[in-house]
Amino acid sequence: MNKISVYLAFAAFPFFYACNSSDKKAENAKKDSVISETCYASSFEKDSAAMIVKTMASGKITGSLLVKYAEKPQNNGKIDGKFHGDTLLVDYRFNTGGDTTRAFTNPLAFLKKDGKLIMGVGQIETTLGRSYFVKGKPINYEAGKFTFEEVPCK
Repeated sequence: MNKISVYLAFAAFPFFYACNSSDKKAENAKKDSVISETCYASSFEKDSAAMIVKTMASGKITGSLLVKYAEKPQNNGKIDGKFHGDTLLVDYRFNTGGDTTRAFTNPLAFLKKDGKLIMGVGQIETTLGRSYFVKGKPINYEAGKFTFEEVPCK
């Protein structure tokens, strides 16, 4: 085998790997289908919020959350997370107002109680550009302003 053949074999390896990787991702996406979709709405004083929660076959939660504030621009984005017992922990990736160039990501926690999702308030810290709830600090579900009730999906 000459040097050119060896170089071509090494150069082709990333392409073969990339093709196999994308096939596996597509296969996993087919397996992880939506098994339920629930819509929620909430209001607090002059603010309101709407959320769609999709439960995937894998147990993962995805969906969307729109928060409309009376006194400031709305937040609109996607949620991704998982239930841990009766607590839904998600990352909320959102845009504020009409600015679609900058996205923010914050952790959110919801307590599922009596068919409702109660948004909690907790201490958040950011490390290496990632925000998360501070370990060991409790999340207060009584201080949150949004309690989401199930509504018909449109």
